[in-house]
Amino acid sequence: MADREILPATLRPRHYSLAVYDLDFVAFTYKGSVKIDVDVLETCSEIQLNVRELTIAEAAVSLELSKTAADIKIDEFCTDEEKQIVTFKLSEPLPVEAARAAITISFSGVLNNKMAGFYRSKYTNTAGEEAYMYSTQFEATDARRAFPCFDEPALKATFDFSITLPEKWTALSNMPEVSSKVPEDGKKAGIASTELKTVTFATTPIMSTYLLAWAVGDFEYVEAFTDRLYNGKKIPVRVYTTTGLAKQGEFALQNAYKIVDYFSDIFEIDYVLPKVDLLACHEFSHGAMENWGLITYRTTALLFDPETSDAKYKNRVSYVVAHELAHQWFGNLVTMDWWNELWLNEGFATWVGWLAIDFLYPDWDVFSMFVSESLQGALTLDALRQSHPIEVPVKSALDIDQIFDAISYLKGASSIRMISSHLGVKTFLKGVSNYLKKHAYGNATTKDLWDAVGAESGIDVNGIMDDWITKIGFPVVTVTETPAGISLRQDRFISAGDVKPEENETSWWIPLGIYTDGESASAYAGVSSFASRETVLGGLGPKDFYKLNRNQTGVYRVNYPPDRLAKLGKAVDKLSVSDKVGLMADASAMALAGLGATSGILSFMCGLKEEQSFIVWSSMAELLDTMRSVWFEQPAAIRAGLNAMVRDITGPNVERLGWEFAEGEDFLTVQLRSLMIGLAGGAGDEAIVAGAKERFAKYVAGDKNAIHPNLRRAVFSIVLSQEGDSEEEVTAAYEAVLKEATSSTSVDGKEIALAALGKVRSEALIERSLGLFFSGAIGLQDLHYLAVSLASNGKARWALWEFIKANWETIYTSTSGNMVILDRFIRMSTNVFSSTKAYEDIEAFFADKDTRGFERSVGQVLDSVRGYAGWLSRDAEDVERFLAANKYIEEE
Repeated sequence: MADREILPATLRPRHYSLAVYDLDFVAFTYKGSVKIDVDVLETCSEIQLNVRELTIAEAAVSLELSKTAADIKIDEFCTDEEKQIVTFKLSEPLPVEAARAAITISFSGVLNNKMAGFYRSKYTNTAGEEAYMYSTQFEATDARRAFPCFDEPALKATFDFSITLPEKWTALSNMPEVSSKVPEDGKKAGIASTELKTVTFATTPIMSTYLLAWAVGDFEYVEAFTDRLYNGKKIPVRVYTTTGLAKQGEFALQNAYKIVDYFSDIFEIDYVLPKVDLLACHEFSHGAMENWGLITYRTTALLFDPETSDAKYKNRVSYVVAHELAHQWFGNLVTMDWWNELWLNEGFATWVGWLAIDFLYPDWDVFSMFVSESLQGALTLDALRQSHPIEVPVKSALDIDQIFDAISYLKGASSIRMISSHLGVKTFLKGVSNYLKKHAYGNATTKDLWDAVGAESGIDVNGIMDDWITKIGFPVVTVTETPAGISLRQDRFISAGDVKPEENETSWWIPLGIYTDGESASAYAGVSSFASRETVLGGLGPKDFYKLNRNQTGVYRVNYPPDRLAKLGKAVDKLSVSDKVGLMADASAMALAGLGATSGILSFMCGLKEEQSFIVWSSMAELLDTMRSVWFEQPAAIRAGLNAMVRDITGPNVERLGWEFAEGEDFLTVQLRSLMIGLAGGAGDEAIVAGAKERFAKYVAGDKNAIHPNLRRAVFSIVLSQEGDSEEEVTAAYEAVLKEATSSTSVDGKEIALAALGKVRSEALIERSLGLFFSGAIGLQDLHYLAVSLASNGKARWALWEFIKANWETIYTSTSGNMVILDRFIRMSTNVFSSTKAYEDIEAFFADKDTRGFERSVGQVLDSVRGYAGWLSRDAEDVERFLAANKYIEEE
């Protein structure tokens, strides 16, 4: 197809027989051979396959024609490195009449350190020695880095796989092991054959290349079994780690086997493989990867130690486990036809992953957290001009990596939540089940999904969801109160507030979800949704209590008149947690766009100082952090006033909760205490700062119980961010946290410490933190934790940007082998500025740089910076007046 860089449609793979051997753990190389059985769809004189960073040693083509076997000579072959294709030119055409044909290739590759293809992960083993494990990461287009293949999602095949490795190690792949034998051909890479074994695995189901996986290393595991029977047997579920860490996989394991059963029930399709393995990888660029039957994870997305881990990681581990298991059906069993419909995999797995966690932990209120984090993440990105539709054209491999973002995952999931809430979750899931059954082991499209859901619900789902999937952006519904009723108008929302007529042509289908006094008022209002530009809800007036978008299930924002927003702020007892979060988020977005005043959202938050919901406070903390970040170059009195406001509104909860965690305390209260201490201490609450310093001193002196695991993030950040302390005192604290970042034995310790190191205020320590980048002290997978911390620090932000400019060649060379790393680092380092000066500097710097693979993120950064600069210029005086009127600014 002209809009895609794909292989010719002359051959179709049917089966791969892949062997990997000669693993050299000094030179970090390996060899392999692959035989690909293909169907000949058109007579062809050349064969093209995907390869990247592989060396082809030899190749042969054989065929069976009229029961006669024959070989076709390959005259020559050449590799196009940019297109990642090898072309084999044949001495005679491969005829379409061939009953069978096969391509056999011997090749060699590199055990790279780019977290892509077949790669190595460095770690420290239980003996304190440097060690390596080896695993694969093939999505989206990196199977071709490991072996020559037809590396496209629609070119499915079955796979036989074997690997030769040290006898003492464990080998894993998608399917169970069927044999383990001593190899017959002498030494391999300096290892005697008696010290090696060749492990062969069972044949996989038909699947895409990006889902193939294998791993070798010094592994151990914990195991459980499903409660349900599958083909008369319970399925073994294992969490694998390098030796010494398996016990930390217990929490993930207890979730995993239950989730396999849950998804088998709600999809009405039994899990199809004979085992489920989950593997913790020490170096991993993403959060996890859904390889069929062998799911790989970043360690902090799979492991949890109840003695030393921050409780917030329970939420992360359980959800990521659920998300990847959802893919075993939605993505693996049925796969999107092409990468433009990546959202079919990721959007659905995101929504149904949270559905599973809501089933397992109903007291966590995960869908209110979804509104606070996932929905707002989607709307924030989609309010930028440089956003993209959920279903977006994808031409090449460099385009693919850029759409693993908040649109494909979070807007996709939010759109599914919206339509499933409208139709009813039970009806929606029945449609999903029908879709999965119809397209099992094949590929499908968005239309196929909507057709199945529409057939089950009796509603034209394709018709009402098409704009949500194919058009960029989302609407803001502006409310006007008139004597005749409530007038509603929809327009595209752009955070800069300057939507143009040509950008405002879509009229989305919008579910209203309107209610009064906590009861549904859809029938009373006479309408439950609208798709026109404007509509009027008769019978409702200014005196009535009402709110649109109940529980924030709709993917849109609402702009209320100031009086109505004030009334809702005084009626918080009638609002759900999700509604409180949504109102704050919508009001702050209106302020950012110049459609409302920032003082209104500040007043709303002040009215919530007695609020005890962690999720509401989490959303408030995000808004406050954003605002303090945008205002970071304002006069000291304004910054101090914002901190005074934070201290005031956090006071009641800080006093109520204190520092101590009670036995059996509920999950959300545990997190609220940590959040309150971090917020208050970061705003200069003297008692909290003193308490943090006291606990930190004891911790550094050797009392590791002095800081509760849930408070490490807050305490480290508070201590390092102090400006009045002596240079000697702050440097000593920095050294202690740096030690945690480089040698912590806690699974989450490195991430927590890195997030604190960027909080330092002195120029010398900021320079030291910058020096950690690309020094080898921080793994590439963790760069963004320190980058986000430095970027959010007003004292360090410009220094970080100057560092990026001065070291661009090193940054690009170090990270461009895995564009996910580079894209994330640049985006998170630069999207927080709020001045025209910063906008112009970023734009000028990247003007002559090769930004292929992250150009969309650069555009989004510039959109964000321009939007923040406009917000600041409009509302700086409004905020100052609010702070003064409420006595947060001291009179001179």
